[in-house]
Amino acid sequence: MDTDDEFMSTVSSEDDMLPDDSDNDISGDDDFGFDDEPDPDLGIQQDIGQNKRAPYDVSFRVYEPQDIQQQQDVLIDEVNMILNISKEESAILLRHFRWNKERLLEQYMDHREKALEAAGLSQMTSGPPKLEVIPGFCCDICCEDEEGLQSFALKCGHRFCVDCYRHYLGQKIREEGEAARIQCPAEGCNIIIDARSLDLLVTTELTERYHKLLNRTYVEDKETLKWCPAPDCQNAIECGIKKKDLTRIVPTVACSCSHRFCFGCILNDHQPAPCELVKKWLKKCADDSETANWISANTKECPKCNSTIEKNGGCNHMTCRKCKHEFCWMCMGLWSEHGTSWYNCNRFEEKSGTDARDAQAKSRVSLERYLHYYNRYANHEQSARLDKDLFAKTEKKMVQLQKESGMSWIEVQYLSAASMALQTCRQTLMWTYAFAFYLARNNLTTIFEDNQKDLELAVESLSEMFEKPVTELADSRLKVDIMDKTSYCNKRRIILLDDTARNLSEGKWIFNVEFSNPTPISGPSSRK
Repeated sequence: MDTDDEFMSTVSSEDDMLPDDSDNDISGDDDFGFDDEPDPDLGIQQDIGQNKRAPYDVSFRVYEPQDIQQQQDVLIDEVNMILNISKEESAILLRHFRWNKERLLEQYMDHREKALEAAGLSQMTSGPPKLEVIPGFCCDICCEDEEGLQSFALKCGHRFCVDCYRHYLGQKIREEGEAARIQCPAEGCNIIIDARSLDLLVTTELTERYHKLLNRTYVEDKETLKWCPAPDCQNAIECGIKKKDLTRIVPTVACSCSHRFCFGCILNDHQPAPCELVKKWLKKCADDSETANWISANTKECPKCNSTIEKNGGCNHMTCRKCKHEFCWMCMGLWSEHGTSWYNCNRFEEKSGTDARDAQAKSRVSLERYLHYYNRYANHEQSARLDKDLFAKTEKKMVQLQKESGMSWIEVQYLSAASMALQTCRQTLMWTYAFAFYLARNNLTTIFEDNQKDLELAVESLSEMFEKPVTELADSRLKVDIMDKTSYCNKRRIILLDDTARNLSEGKWIFNVEFSNPTPISGPSSRK
């Protein structure tokens, strides 16, 4: 599952990693700090398959839980050897400094006492942690003082009975999800409980949860690591894309569990739309989609002051509450021209009515434009869900086709490839409409819409062929057509993404909204 192939990235090499913090362990200029020959034992690097990297591809690695633990162990061993302190203390120091070994060593060498105190470590030396029975001991928490009462104390000397310690640790780990910064129970004491002491005090089940939580803090502390958001997936993804580059690239990564998502915002793959546009679009859809549909269907604007008016009775004689203008609901013309035709308007050609309708049409352009893109976005979103359900039934369909046609299992794999192409292309098409909504009209927009149209036509054609009954799918000519159309859909998708990503990275797209950080990506020629 491991590979030595490596993506090359064209993103800038400044120091504002995601999130905005310059302290991290990966700091290369040419490849985000990845070695030219990555260690195959440390993770899985995914390659989208072509020798020449596409503009929409980014460099990333997938790490399994054992890889994450190995990385921590290596850093802990290095600090342990350099500073000659215990591994437990090395781990606490590294967590305090967010696993930045260089910063840890610098601070420790310059201000040892201050570094230890800030990390929650005592400067006192003692033997390994152990449970003790102290004659005359009384627990300050439960006030138990029975003979033979087992107790425990950290290097700070605050001693409590084992039962109180176990209850305290269980509350912290099980209920609060804390692991890296569990402090001594004594009030005002900031000494951190180390893993060795905790293993001595709690059950095996709680110890396992404790170490899982420690692994989570490692990934969350590293700016270039993020958990795969797929359900039940325990893998982490490493990617060097920086926060300021998110307006010029969509960093889509693929976990070994097959889940594709954006490293910048952790949402499902939303190429070709940048993260900031996606955020704006989703907010607009959540706020406006149902409201816009209702307004479009149930209201009109006053021809005089453009106030939005809802009809609340059967009479067509409308009086604007704001400006008191009287008009006809049906034709929008002056009511004075209607005589006594209160409930039936057949006067379409009066100049006042025509002018009012023209003014209303202009005022609704923005609303209709939004609904145009939203309805198509929602349609592809629904189709993608249906295609996903269809994909779940594909294997059953393949088995049935195999029996009826006499094809081998390998020969019916074209259905699986077609189903996967439908899902991927629908996902891309869905976000092309969100992207297009924010585009200003120019020649590049026309080319984009042509590519969008070509992909959409190909996808609908493939979907129609794919849903034919098994008896027709057994036809060898239809099989060839489906394979050709699958290949064509994938190629059209690549063409669309390639064109969009290249123009995005070069800053050629003109949007009708402002980006919070419009800094362009530096090309290879600008690297030092």
